[in-house]
Amino acid sequence: LSVSAAAWFTQPPIAQCGEFRWDWMTYIFLRNQALIWLFYGAYYMWLYVWKKEGTKGKYDVKWPARRHKIFLFHDQIKDNIFWTAGIGGLIWSMLEWTTMWLYAHHKIPALSWEAHPVWFIAWILIIPLWREFHFYWIHRLIHWKPLYRYIHYLHHKNYNPNPWSGMAMHPAETLLYLSVCLIHWVIPSHPFHFLFDLQHAGLGPAHGHHGFEGPIVYNKFHTGSYFHYLHHRYFECNYGESTLPLDKWFGTFRDGLPDGEDASNE
Repeated sequence: LSVSAAAWFTQPPIAQCGEFRWDWMTYIFLRNQALIWLFYGAYYMWLYVWKKEGTKGKYDVKWPARRHKIFLFHDQIKDNIFWTAGIGGLIWSMLEWTTMWLYAHHKIPALSWEAHPVWFIAWILIIPLWREFHFYWIHRLIHWKPLYRYIHYLHHKNYNPNPWSGMAMHPAETLLYLSVCLIHWVIPSHPFHFLFDLQHAGLGPAHGHHGFEGPIVYNKFHTGSYFHYLHHRYFECNYGESTLPLDKWFGTFRDGLPDGEDASNE
């Protein structure tokens, strides 16, 4: 939320976005790249380059595959950076360019803080839950065999994920994943809510894929998602996230019990 607030106050004025011009479009792209490299890169440098935590708390003690033909460039890290920062960052920016243009031309509904303070705050509380709801159903959709075979397979090459695996996806999957922000095209909200929603989706995967259970950084930073790591390990489970218990409600939860039994079946 604080990142989005800072980004909002440096965002190009919406009136300036009425024409697709290289100045404001380049600024947005470079800012998004800076956020990606800051968030994903910080996890990667601390955990995988400097190895400050060693393998303490690492779900899989093996390190990423630096020589493996299933990845672009035969290197998991280079492959993941290409898809996350390169393709993912471009699609993220394209969605932002398009939406800012739509706001500038009043083609999508908008509300203001002054006129709707309650709704303004409510949106901030709703967005994380909406993100998890959307992610669960999109994720289940792309596990449908035809879509998995041609789209989602790329992300699941990362059975031992690292921070850069977060948005290492086929472009079609990236678009489906980031489509969470399109709710703002039809339901009135402030442009800040769109920005928060999109950045929440764009940066969150770094936290969910870095492969460690916190606390890290001198035991001060609680982080990690064993819940999602189990999805990369076992595939047909834990499609959502742990805050909104959709997997428990729909029978797709796995807690990693050694005997292979899921808590949902107890």
